[in-house]
Amino acid sequence: MWPYPRILAHRGGGTLAPENTYAGLRRGMEAGFRAIEFDVMLARDGVPVVMHDPVLGRTVKGSGQVSDYDADELAAMDAGSWFAAAHRDETVPLFVEFAGMCKAQGVWMNVEIKPAPGFERATGATVARTVAAMFAAELAGDLEARRRAPLLSSFSQEALEAAMEAAPGVARACLFERLAPDWERRACAVEAVAVHTSHRHLTLELARAVKAAGFGLFCYTVNDPARARELLDWGVDAFCTDRIDLIGPDFR
Repeated sequence: MWPYPRILAHRGGGTLAPENTYAGLRRGMEAGFRAIEFDVMLARDGVPVVMHDPVLGRTVKGSGQVSDYDADELAAMDAGSWFAAAHRDETVPLFVEFAGMCKAQGVWMNVEIKPAPGFERATGATVARTVAAMFAAELAGDLEARRRAPLLSSFSQEALEAAMEAAPGVARACLFERLAPDWERRACAVEAVAVHTSHRHLTLELARAVKAAGFGLFCYTVNDPARARELLDWGVDAFCTDRIDLIGPDFR
């Protein structure tokens, strides 16, 4: 059973705001979304930040690796002007502050653990412990309370293993671009509640297999309404979208 929201805004504001920023979060909320997906990795000092790329330059002005900088240095960097000049004051959010805003606004989170190479275990453990501390009351409550806590997902098996060891009560999901032949073994190994995969490589047969095995099934990143309806018809439980202008939180 999938107890979480069905439609998520990808990295906050999809194509309508700079990704993984407060502006993106606000834009998603303006569109009615109370569920988002975003990425977290570690700065040099071990502090988790909201970032997708381990290398600066695409969405954050600068050069080098994220792990070359402490969190306070990253938090002063321009993460918005690549999208539009009006967003030049957007900076890299600290995970604790970003998650705190989501929690305060009632926005559910799918937190993708996005470790830089060599930081898989540290990132998984740190993110999981942080979520466990921030949502201790929810995780100690009934099913309705626990469903308000974030879901952690990752392509990194090592990061998920570390997350499970550090905070076993925080729910986990295995991420695959394509479902590997051993997807079920890998999901079971980290006690995942869901399998996440690209919709581009999902077939009806694979969708049925995931559901028959008892996992929730989530797809990324679905931007075409016709494809979204097809996936839902296949039994896909949830998906994220960049096109929050075409696919709203109540999409059917």
